[in-house]
Amino acid sequence: MTDTRFPHFAAAAPHLAAAESGQAVLREGGNAVEAMLAMAATIAVVYPHMNSLGGDGFWLIADPKRCVQYIEACGPAGAKATIERYRKSGYDAIPARGPDATVTVPGAVGGFAEAHELARRFGGRLPLPDLLGDAVRLSRGGCKVAPSLARNEPSEIGALKAAPGFASAFMADGKLLPEGALLRQLNLADMIEHMGRAGLDDFYRGDIGREIAADLGRIGSPVTRPDLEAYRAVRRKPLSVDLKAATLFNAPPPTQGLASLMILALFERLDVKAAESFAHVHGLLEATKLAFAARNRIVTDFTHLREEPEDMLAKDHLDQAAASIDMKRAAPFAGAIPIGDTIWMGAIDAQGVAVSYIQSVYWEFGSGCVLPATGLLMQNRGVSFSLDEGAMNPLRPGRRPFHTLNPPIALFKDGRILSYGAMGGDGQPQFQAVIFTRHVMFGQPLHQAIDAPRWLLGRAWGKSSIDLTLENRFDESLVRALEKAGHPVVVLDKPYDEGLGHAGALMRFPDGSIEAAHDPRSDGGALGG
Repeated sequence: MTDTRFPHFAAAAPHLAAAESGQAVLREGGNAVEAMLAMAATIAVVYPHMNSLGGDGFWLIADPKRCVQYIEACGPAGAKATIERYRKSGYDAIPARGPDATVTVPGAVGGFAEAHELARRFGGRLPLPDLLGDAVRLSRGGCKVAPSLARNEPSEIGALKAAPGFASAFMADGKLLPEGALLRQLNLADMIEHMGRAGLDDFYRGDIGREIAADLGRIGSPVTRPDLEAYRAVRRKPLSVDLKAATLFNAPPPTQGLASLMILALFERLDVKAAESFAHVHGLLEATKLAFAARNRIVTDFTHLREEPEDMLAKDHLDQAAASIDMKRAAPFAGAIPIGDTIWMGAIDAQGVAVSYIQSVYWEFGSGCVLPATGLLMQNRGVSFSLDEGAMNPLRPGRRPFHTLNPPIALFKDGRILSYGAMGGDGQPQFQAVIFTRHVMFGQPLHQAIDAPRWLLGRAWGKSSIDLTLENRFDESLVRALEKAGHPVVVLDKPYDEGLGHAGALMRFPDGSIEAAHDPRSDGGALGG
């Protein structure tokens, strides 16, 4: 991967088809929000293991006046999603696969509707059918199964196979479709095409909503038609924190954007001098532990907050927290959550509108349930709810689940704008931090900051232990120093591991040019003009 600098506009995505959709819209004179709508629809077709129109989405959008707007497209639990219902069915926890995992309303398309309105305010004029055209073409005519889709063996594969509609959608001869095979999703194509003609609102309150609700009812989901009809994405004030060079923005609860902002604000206070040094890696790890402790204590549905997240971002609190970090020894850590499958994408146009967007079904393939009338793959985000009434995130109808998804944007004092992000549950704040520190604080080009070896502090799929997992390109002396400091180091046998995130970034400079890069661990890239 090499430096990519575009004179006017750029788009970055983990699948090349999505980047191409964004590039095409920008070439036609569309703005960055319109480009992201096209990208989000396309990625839902070509990367179904990581996202779907049956999932959720979160938007950060910076306009040419450097005003940042946030769209939260997070669906709440359905009317029938009660602790009593699951307890009577013999569950101690919400199942991860099948109809009982379809706990929440899919919010992503509601976010499309809010974003489409903003796009028009920014002068967008491209017809909705044009924005959704690539998604229709690729779902109806078929797209080749990407390497990431083929190589990711999902957890609980038996339960996935048993989920209604999964096998017929994504398997052949009892196995997941191999790399290069043609993936066609005809009913999904019909749904997206109808949505382009009838409007995005139809997904919830029109013919599409009726079909979705009927299919959910047939499989026994707790999500009802009134739940769909009542749902709308919301615009809310983003969280922010000031660093020396820039103001960082991210998503407020129920997402973990707080953790992402805290990590970078704490790390800046450690005054580390060199990238890839022990101080760099150890400092970010210790900042992560403090940030995750705050996240786990605070982040829930924003209507049920017990503490204000802004208090954690106050200067005095950050100063005190940073001073508590021991730069020689690893502190204890038990705050991990399971990693999830997600996509992050970014786009910046010639007028300076910048978008950071993230969309997900949570676990790979979400619930596994594919609704027959629409071809819609339903998420399993509701597994983050607890069946304990006294828990931080108890299951209740209408309650928003805890989300790992968080799309960052940075506005620099010198006029630059950075849209960046990554997928990966607990990894998202960590991957964001390592890319930002490498590029902004230590001057590495974007492609180098993304390409360089990565780590994850947390619990990987299928593991009960919490480890510090590193790709095998780190210097041996650094690995030994981390072990000596007390970090539970596990070195992978791979130089690039997809489990350590698909990341991307776009930096717009005051002259209007854009440096853009995306992750070699994915199937995507950065395109522009």
